[in-house]
Amino acid sequence: MTTHQIALGIDIGGSGIKGAPVDLVRGAMIGDRHKIETPQPSTPEAIGAVVAQIAQHFADVVPPDAPVGITVPGVVEQGVVRFVGNIDQAWTDFDGDTMFEELLGRSVHVINDADAAGVAESRYGAGRDRSGLVIMTTLGTGIGAALIHDGVLIPNAELGHLEIDGHNAESRAAASARKREGLTFQEWAEERLQRYYSVVENLFWPELFIVGGGISRKAEQFLPFLRLRTPIVPAALQNAAGIVGAAAVAADHAAGR
Repeated sequence: MTTHQIALGIDIGGSGIKGAPVDLVRGAMIGDRHKIETPQPSTPEAIGAVVAQIAQHFADVVPPDAPVGITVPGVVEQGVVRFVGNIDQAWTDFDGDTMFEELLGRSVHVINDADAAGVAESRYGAGRDRSGLVIMTTLGTGIGAALIHDGVLIPNAELGHLEIDGHNAESRAAASARKREGLTFQEWAEERLQRYYSVVENLFWPELFIVGGGISRKAEQFLPFLRLRTPIVPAALQNAAGIVGAAAVAADHAAGR
């Protein structure tokens, strides 16, 4: 496999950092992912050391000039992290691309984690070959979102922070809210997700909703209770989406696309 067909994807989360080589033709991880607990405090320097460990772990698989894509749970503008959720606030206004490129000695691109998942689903998963607007939502501790229009990412769509009925949307509709409040899947779908997705579809009129996050593995327990104009389907790549999407975007960035 040539350099142009492989990249390394690394997904930084509040509890774990995981990575894997990605076959960019198939949109799939090559072998098992490698995961290391997120250091505390999760400063750029501490996380950088873990990222370097993961890159070294795959040194025999990933060509030395293959690009690396890295996700963070926050807003990213041209490789600079502007706002973060569940990692150290030292990341705010931090130039992630430059630090990681100097650390790893190769082309690196940092991207919002939901945006990475959205790119992966658009190219390789549930949104493949779909025209118009596709909205990917990740339901977890919060709600991440990615907007993909005709295959092109519109970055940093913070749709989890929409104010709906006087509340920050993710405080009531995220998967964590269901667990925290002891809601059944049906109650969560009918009382919380229905309202959230209805508002989003009336604002954006998408062609398709894709639901990601770990909870997407249980999609049959809640998606059938939703009544929307817009088709809504579970993510095809599940938890691999962030790694795959980060790798794909890094390859685009390295190629100047």
